[in-house]
Amino acid sequence: MRITLIHALTHSIAPTANAFSRLWPEATLMNLLDDSLSVDLARDGALTPAMTERFLALARYAASTGAQGILFTCSAFGPCIEACARELAPMPVLKPNEAMIEDAVALAGPTGRIGLLATFPPTLQSMPPEFHHAGGAGISVEPCLAEGALAALDRGDTAGHDAAAVKAVHALIGCDVIALSQFSLARAAPLIEKATGSRVLTTPDSAVRKLKRLLLSPRVAA
Repeated sequence: MRITLIHALTHSIAPTANAFSRLWPEATLMNLLDDSLSVDLARDGALTPAMTERFLALARYAASTGAQGILFTCSAFGPCIEACARELAPMPVLKPNEAMIEDAVALAGPTGRIGLLATFPPTLQSMPPEFHHAGGAGISVEPCLAEGALAALDRGDTAGHDAAAVKAVHALIGCDVIALSQFSLARAAPLIEKATGSRVLTTPDSAVRKLKRLLLSPRVAA
């Protein structure tokens, strides 16, 4: 089973590979990276038709190589990924956060509190409405930015990244579930869980489980 992973940040590659190695080691992975996507979104401040076309070009290329499923790992590009999913249907094309959002809504319940931790500011604009679209109309989503975490990761300072995430997440103590929006945040999940006492969900684990279920069910249980 060939899965294409499309990244906008180099930091997403390792946690995605880790999740597949634990949860679906039989899958064959193909990585595509365009690290200018996040830079251009930060510069433009909004998604554009040109950005959607770039995503479609990446998805079409992935399909042309024989991929049977696509997982995007860049969390601030939801509408662009939805356009890819429409064009390539019925092939599973997953947004990075959709599986985690579904898991968070189910765990929090109809009126629960979900903490949303991000290191990339545009994510906190694009992602909260997705919780309500996933059936969580009565939930409250509490966004929180881990200031300086992504810059630390860019410098290779993984300890600084994790410390910034743990510092920021104290604002989310008391939430029923804490959702880590960036794939790169998955590395800090154990520290965040210890600091808050809350159930912590990561994007790569939820995404791999859903993709496996979509592609292998009913032959293999997720």
